[in-house]
Amino acid sequence: MQLIRTLKGHSTTVESLAFSPDGTILISGGSDNEGRIRFWWLKTGRQVSSLRAHRRAVLALKFSPDGETLTSSSNDSSLNFWNWKTGKYTRTFLDHTSNILSTAITPDNEILVTGALDGIRAWNLKTQRPIYTLVRFDNQTYAVAASSQGDILASGGRDPVIKLWNIRTGSSIGSIPGHSGAISTLAFDPRGNILVSGSYDRTIKVWNLTTARSLYTLSGHTGLIRAIAIHPSGEMLASASRDGVRLWNLRTGELIALLVGHSDWVNSVAFSPDGSTLATGGFDRTIKIWQVPGTQTDTQVRK
Repeated sequence: MQLIRTLKGHSTTVESLAFSPDGTILISGGSDNEGRIRFWWLKTGRQVSSLRAHRRAVLALKFSPDGETLTSSSNDSSLNFWNWKTGKYTRTFLDHTSNILSTAITPDNEILVTGALDGIRAWNLKTQRPIYTLVRFDNQTYAVAASSQGDILASGGRDPVIKLWNIRTGSSIGSIPGHSGAISTLAFDPRGNILVSGSYDRTIKVWNLTTARSLYTLSGHTGLIRAIAIHPSGEMLASASRDGVRLWNLRTGELIALLVGHSDWVNSVAFSPDGSTLATGGFDRTIKIWQVPGTQTDTQVRK
């Protein structure tokens, strides 16, 4: 696993990462003392722009599948929409009353879901209007993920049970127990029948949604799982924790590599759209760019 470059510029923890649709720009979000979104040109590793997006930490960055809208959410309870083509802010929602920790968008570009400490909310991405709200005493939400078919929403939080919802209506369709700690992060594979969950119990579980059974448990991290990302091919998983980043074969559960370039907790991981590059960010205020094993380095990222 080759470290291509290290990006420096954040004055606080790197909380969130996202690649532009064409993979040429990396977007990063800072923590409470900063609240900035920074834009990095991967060809040179230079920061090309930054903006004060929120009053507090930028916890989640997400692109719409059509590449037209960038969304950002924060500890300040706000959800912002940005037009990626023009670079202009378009709208803010203040419906949540607490930290928005996670966001998910359906593949058809229709629905955006936000997971927060006060529950789950869904929005029509095109009209930028609310659809439904799932706020209950037991619905403190740390993570949300949308299936590749766009019909299932998975959520997790303080309760160590994964909850499944009809993403169109917000109705409950089931739950999956198995972890012994809070659910911190979730991701669906590109085919949609595999769900991956990371937990405070320091494990990652891979689930077959058809049978609602665990295929295997990935163990080895020494701290709670902060973030996961699935390679666009669906064959590889990256996970982040106190001891760095681990790469796993998602089909077999085999550990492929342990990345230890960061000097502190790793908070965020993201694969580039073409799968050749992995970005990682964390408490040491740096972003590291890695070449993914078995791929050619993206022509936009080179020494």
